[in-house]
Amino acid sequence: MNADARSFAHPGGVFNATPPRVVFGADRATQLRAEVEQLGAERALVVTTPGRVALGDRVAATIGDRCVGLLPEAISQVPIELARRGRDKAVSAGADCLVAVGGGAATGLCKGIAYESGLPIIAVPTTYSGSEMTGFCGMTIDGVKRMHESLAMRPVTVVYDPQLSRTLPMRASTASAMNALAHCVDAVYLPTISPLLVPAAIEGARVLANAIPRLLTDPDDLGVRSDLLYGSYLAGAALTGGFALQHAIAHMLGGSFGVEHGIAHAVVLPYVTAHLEVVAPEPLGRIADAVGAVGSLAGFLWDLAEQVDLPLRLADVGVGPGDLGRAVEIATTAEDHDDPRLAGNPAPVTEDVVRSVLAAAVAGARPGGS
Repeated sequence: MNADARSFAHPGGVFNATPPRVVFGADRATQLRAEVEQLGAERALVVTTPGRVALGDRVAATIGDRCVGLLPEAISQVPIELARRGRDKAVSAGADCLVAVGGGAATGLCKGIAYESGLPIIAVPTTYSGSEMTGFCGMTIDGVKRMHESLAMRPVTVVYDPQLSRTLPMRASTASAMNALAHCVDAVYLPTISPLLVPAAIEGARVLANAIPRLLTDPDDLGVRSDLLYGSYLAGAALTGGFALQHAIAHMLGGSFGVEHGIAHAVVLPYVTAHLEVVAPEPLGRIADAVGAVGSLAGFLWDLAEQVDLPLRLADVGVGPGDLGRAVEIATTAEDHDDPRLAGNPAPVTEDVVRSVLAAAVAGARPGGS
């Protein structure tokens, strides 16, 4: 075979599998009853967080007599006990589909319920987490967040309505958008990502990096919110191709140290990126070109986080030098980082690498110099 001939394979199953139906546009959430009907469902259970009860009630009213109730119990990191309780409530209500309304917590709880029940999910994201695009879900068991995967957890329909994110507070908005950027960075270099989705990672990063600073000028601007939601959609699609170092560390911070999910991603993203630029310069360079980074992509991301007033050091999120030993152990053992599907990953999750990234995050210096 010619040495220059292409040769690749990427996993099937959950990897690179996106929802079969995606609906995008302002006020599309007002048509949720039609989405439930298209699914052939008659007893939808609406799932949201305690802080989103009013929105959940509006969605339930939109669905009308095809809604069997509201479950406003979702919390971040998806404790396994909550997922099992939600499953039991869905069964008791006779639900034949789930409607997730909110951020990653609502989508995650629906995924936890669907993991064992098999109920289909219609996701209506109001943040930029992107998890609605995947069949992956991190659930916390005994204080450790562990990744689960199943096509049963992949939503069958996603409804993106930028109107629903206009009232998202600034800090939650910027942290969630940085979370989406992290998906692009952590997926683009992996051997498991489909060539069809690499452009999604690159374009998603471009759109997000352009929209995040604009959010500071006018957080209520529907065009900005639409761009952020579109970028998160692309980032979520890229995330289906796999993830490794960035997510291993961020999930550890969230599941075991209680750091909010978006903040956990934002605080370590520049330091993970600095490592990835060394070991995977070509794909990370494509992201850098897309966002207009001059010099270091890691430095660009550090500057962006600083510009929107997000934490830049682990101490800012309550994690100190004395926590690093436990943090390294959890990040490197919570998942099967020797999964043969990741063979060829240029940035394996090892103790030395995780310790180096966390040490840089403790120091908080800008990667690539001032």
